[in-house]
Amino acid sequence: MTSRIPGFYHLTLSERLDKISETVDLSDEEKTTLLDKGLSVQQADQMIENVIGTFPIPLGIAVNFKVNGEDVFIPMATEEASVVAAASNAAKLTYQTGGFTTSTTGSIMRGQIQIINVKNPYHTLAKIYEKKEDIIQLCNEQDQTLVALGGGAKDIEVLVLEESKMVVVHVLVDTRDAMGANAVNTMLEAVAPLIEEISEAEVVLRILSNLADKRIVRARATFENPFNNKKDEVERFLSAYKLAMIDPYRAATHNKGIMNGISAVALATGNDTRAIEAGAHAYAASSGVYRSLSHWELGDDGHIIGTIELPLVVGIVGGATQTHPVAKLALKLMKIKSAEQLAGIIAATGLAQNFAALRALATDGIQKGHMKLHARNMALMAGAKMEQVDKVIQQAAEKETFNFDTMKEIVESQQN
Repeated sequence: MTSRIPGFYHLTLSERLDKISETVDLSDEEKTTLLDKGLSVQQADQMIENVIGTFPIPLGIAVNFKVNGEDVFIPMATEEASVVAAASNAAKLTYQTGGFTTSTTGSIMRGQIQIINVKNPYHTLAKIYEKKEDIIQLCNEQDQTLVALGGGAKDIEVLVLEESKMVVVHVLVDTRDAMGANAVNTMLEAVAPLIEEISEAEVVLRILSNLADKRIVRARATFENPFNNKKDEVERFLSAYKLAMIDPYRAATHNKGIMNGISAVALATGNDTRAIEAGAHAYAASSGVYRSLSHWELGDDGHIIGTIELPLVVGIVGGATQTHPVAKLALKLMKIKSAEQLAGIIAATGLAQNFAALRALATDGIQKGHMKLHARNMALMAGAKMEQVDKVIQQAAEKETFNFDTMKEIVESQQN
């Protein structure tokens, strides 16, 4: 298969779906789910509390991606215009240079058990380590299926917070293809009484940490230089990145752009976007200064080399990944076989998104392309009917102005 589909944006919705279906082999029922059904109210009522309806989000496909040598269509759930197009355009510049290459450090999650009012913290630390095997065994008794799959509790770490007379036990759990929150939290709850017995103190918190620093994902790619040998634009591109490395105000927006891609794929696959975002931002600040999650360098051949590193906690079993019908189809579209594969694709999408944003900032600015793609939303906001939207956008393009006032003026002129 190839992820390169020239003119994909200009196809009708049904034509796009047919193109994707040709390579991914979607059934008629699956295509209907994407087009019309999605998540039923009845299904939603089983997922959360107090359901009164559903809130659909547009699902787009990013094309031109090659990840670890394999072409892949990437589903992205987002309400923000230009995100899918930007990722697709950036990925196109990596296609001939090998695409994206990713690696992961594994699937270890960290659970925390907080012990308070500890009389002799270091003595307690030693006692807990002495009972390490008992703690791990008790944890693993809570999830025999995970252990059978090669996962489960693998080790512990014990930290002393001297000033507060507090000890924190970290239980390190390999959650394999699951995100792992439920598995880890169940283990922590079960082992808490044993920890209290060993420490002769009170356990309070027993919960997973979303700073998954043992579940790091890295992606790299070489982007063909899009600046036509204009050295000043390349320098501006790199200077925008450098600012994100030293200025938290810029870094926050820089990383938000990365998360535009990451969160869109995570949401499309039914993963926990809040956990992913919390972990990513905490990791960005782990040096003591909040800074860029990505790095950009200029290659000898004039190409631009990008890398990204962050914790990515995603799963392909459990939760909405299996109960949400569209999330299941999103995983099928990418031919996902493991959580690590999914994490790599998500990281690659974040890197592509970051490149696209920096490229725009180094040239025309972020608004020109964004507002043009946002034009349909604005036309509808201005009162255009569905059948009027294309004509309104055409007239706005002729005026070279894509703002709400122009759209409203055009709509009113058509209605008079």
